[in-house]
Amino acid sequence: MKKIKFVAMVLVMATSLSLTAQKAKNKNMKKVLFVLTSHSDLGNTGEKTGFWVEEFAAPYYELADKGVIIDIATPLGGQPPIDPKSADASFATEDTKRFDKDTALQTKLSKTHKLADVKESDYDAVFYPGGHGPLWDLATDKNSSALIESFYTNNKPVAFVCHSPAVLKNVKVNGEFLVKGKNVTGFSNTEEAAVGLTDVVPFLLEDALQANGATYSKGADWNPYAVEDGLLITGQNPASSKLVAEKLLDQLNAKK
Repeated sequence: MKKIKFVAMVLVMATSLSLTAQKAKNKNMKKVLFVLTSHSDLGNTGEKTGFWVEEFAAPYYELADKGVIIDIATPLGGQPPIDPKSADASFATEDTKRFDKDTALQTKLSKTHKLADVKESDYDAVFYPGGHGPLWDLATDKNSSALIESFYTNNKPVAFVCHSPAVLKNVKVNGEFLVKGKNVTGFSNTEEAAVGLTDVVPFLLEDALQANGATYSKGADWNPYAVEDGLLITGQNPASSKLVAEKLLDQLNAKK
């Protein structure tokens, strides 16, 4: 009987130590909020838009595979619209193919948090994938602007790729546009012209960033290019998605 009690005590202690270790591990794990668009109409064209799959999948797996915990939010909550063109086989990458088979992530994506309900204090950084959708909703979303400002003023990285730097259009810190005097990139005017949407989008991203005082630069069209200016990380196009995530991960790892 004494031997049984002793074994039981050892098991209880081992379980307790294991739980304590797990809690400590979870506390040290970084947590990033992904924010996606809820907008699905491509202007007045009658076509659909949303977020671009590669710009979500590539950064998601780059961070998640390194142990980063990721939550997803959208202005409306629930399933965000996927740009149908981004799901086309011609735009497939290893990350998008992985996403297509990842039923767990697809289920998670269908149940995104409502943007108004998330708090900056629960996360170590925020990341915005692109697609044309953000030009119509997140660019003018007050919850999004306030969230980005909160991350930035609390010394936490804010990262964007392709069209998502558009969400910085109305973001101010201490009365000045966040991008003023900052080095940034984003989907270029020449790339917008190449996809034939210059006269469809509500504004040209490159022009909007410069109008707010940013120092805009770009690489060759459709090639990976990302710019890091302090806490602000921006990428030019879909091909830049993983590069932005790598820069974000470096910043997260530097914050012990």
